[in-house]
Amino acid sequence: MKTATLGKAIELAGKIGHLLVATVGPDGMPHVAAAGDILQVGDSVEVTAWFCPVTVENLRTGKAVALIIWDPQRDYGYQLLGRAEQLIEVAQLDGYLPELEESRPLPQVERKLVIGVTSILDFKHAPHSDIEPD
Repeated sequence: MKTATLGKAIELAGKIGHLLVATVGPDGMPHVAAAGDILQVGDSVEVTAWFCPVTVENLRTGKAVALIIWDPQRDYGYQLLGRAEQLIEVAQLDGYLPELEESRPLPQVERKLVIGVTSILDFKHAPHSDIEPD
């Protein structure tokens, strides 16, 4: 894994303002969630988002994660592959509404996902090899 390439991927994510987080459940069913903030910490990244319950459950049962950073206008981006190292709760929004008391909705929790990046691949429509770029 090239640290310079990781820096370019983080820079692109900042420019386009979004990224996708893909996880897999214990049944092998994939799930994709949207996230916004990503920060490089050595060879790891921290992604912060209001992850949905399926993403959280998948991260608890399986550690494989793919992050997609892609600018569709230029058909240029990266796929960061790795393993979840930590899932940290950073904020909680209860959103109490008396009329919803009986249905007991789940509180919304903002979480920070720490991912150890093991490889970085190009991500685009154009033909590509899925081999790490130099």
